[in-house]
Amino acid sequence: MITVLYFARFREKLGRDQESLPLPSASPVTVQVLLDELVARGGAWSDVFGCERGVLVAVNQRMAQRDSLLCEGDEIAFFPPVTGG
Repeated sequence: MITVLYFARFREKLGRDQESLPLPSASPVTVQVLLDELVARGGAWSDVFGCERGVLVAVNQRMAQRDSLLCEGDEIAFFPPVTGG
């Protein structure tokens, strides 16, 4: 299992802040594979994760890329980019 965390407006749009999921069966399992599975849920999931830009990801509390590998027990956090002033 992996733990997936949703932050800020993602949490609001999806109506949850986290969930546990089985590790996707694709090989190798990357962040992009997980994103594709989330988009396939349709609706708000597709709206949130269907865009190439506007999604930041961390794996085990370290910034990651879409080609980063995932392993059993990982914690994956998705959050929108933030701007400051």
